[in-house]
Amino acid sequence: MVMWGNSRSFNISSWFILAFVVTVSDGFAKSLADSIQQIKPSVVGVATYLPTRSPPVSLLGTGFVVDDGYHVVTNAHVIPAKLNLEKKERLVVLYGQGNKPSVREARVFKADESHDLALLRLKGTTLKPLVLGDSSKVREGDQIAFTGFPIGLVLGLYPATHHGIVASITPVAIPVISAKELDIHHIQRLRSPYNVFQLDATAYPGNSGSPVFLAATGEVIGIVNKVFVKQTKESVLAKPSGITYAIPITHVKALIRRK
Repeated sequence: MVMWGNSRSFNISSWFILAFVVTVSDGFAKSLADSIQQIKPSVVGVATYLPTRSPPVSLLGTGFVVDDGYHVVTNAHVIPAKLNLEKKERLVVLYGQGNKPSVREARVFKADESHDLALLRLKGTTLKPLVLGDSSKVREGDQIAFTGFPIGLVLGLYPATHHGIVASITPVAIPVISAKELDIHHIQRLRSPYNVFQLDATAYPGNSGSPVFLAATGEVIGIVNKVFVKQTKESVLAKPSGITYAIPITHVKALIRRK
């Protein structure tokens, strides 16, 4: 016990506990801020470019640089089924920050429809790839964040980060009560089940393809998916729940290895 001049006492053990809590809290905040700065240069917008359109660029979703710096991964549903080649429409990625982003032409290099993933090949020089973590070690309660373009290009190319936790590790599809609730998507995923991450953070349509990373390290452990998973996870709901899901990064790694 320590006695101060005004006769009030302060327990030494309480002081150490308080100091530890403040240090840990401040350290976590700095770690997340550092992780965001590490992630942002490698997050890109996936878009189409059509010279005769106004505006010529149409943002479709988010992606991030992986592997050797020549490749970007995103959701397969983000990629348009067809481009207007007669009018010279092209698939591109946007990178940098601000109202005048850099544009890099891209093409679909590989796709994994069962996990809604697409690997794009970039033209030109390399970009900075992200570090892919081990999604098999992710636990419920892990602090995560994801960075992308939730509102598109309305305010320029400024990636935004949302923060939360891994709320649940859950199957991509679960058995339904009635056969009437089954559709072709549900049946296909029940045949080849795998787990997805349910996140306690809200993503928006433009976030599809955003990297989900551990807040403390910046290691990418998943990829945001707003459409594909909901087709089966929430098929019995009358209205969308607003829950965000992510495909574990292990499936991205498998797609990269297929090159």
